[in-house]
Amino acid sequence: MNVVRLVKKAKRGDKEALLQLIMSQKDTYYRLAYAYTGNKEDALDAMEDMIVILYEKVQQLQKEESFYSWSKTILVNCCKSLLLKRNKLLLIDDLNVIENNELSNANRVDPYRKSDQQIDLQSLLLHLNEYQREAIQLKYFHDFDNQTIAEITKVSIGTVKSRIFEGLKKLREKYGGDVHE
Repeated sequence: MNVVRLVKKAKRGDKEALLQLIMSQKDTYYRLAYAYTGNKEDALDAMEDMIVILYEKVQQLQKEESFYSWSKTILVNCCKSLLLKRNKLLLIDDLNVIENNELSNANRVDPYRKSDQQIDLQSLLLHLNEYQREAIQLKYFHDFDNQTIAEITKVSIGTVKSRIFEGLKKLREKYGGDVHE
């Protein structure tokens, strides 16, 4: 698949080309959205928002080869906006509904969260600040390089490296063992 050629077609209004680009990375998009939102429905909502934005703004993309890092940045921003909206709309009466949904979600089999090891890793990451957790998840759970993480989180590469280093250092101090980058 030639990404640059498809992006150029999408910029000219070819919806099929844009759809091909999105569908070729749909699993990656889902995993990324799920890592931020923590549930299937919100991840899919964020992906829908991303697709709309991609369709509306693909003409503004300057470098065709940057399509995937640009789209992942948009997806992360959609996830953060969604979470922010949901937190603002949280009502006291909704707490019981949320707790029941979380319990039922925990009982469902999700291919991305089915092992106990993943649950243990998620609980370990709760001891990090949100920036360190985000950087470590993007690096080790999604295999993004430091440049891509910097673009997604809108910080310098040095900041990304620092967040990963400090996060791993905290985990090493708290839980011991050999934690190497």
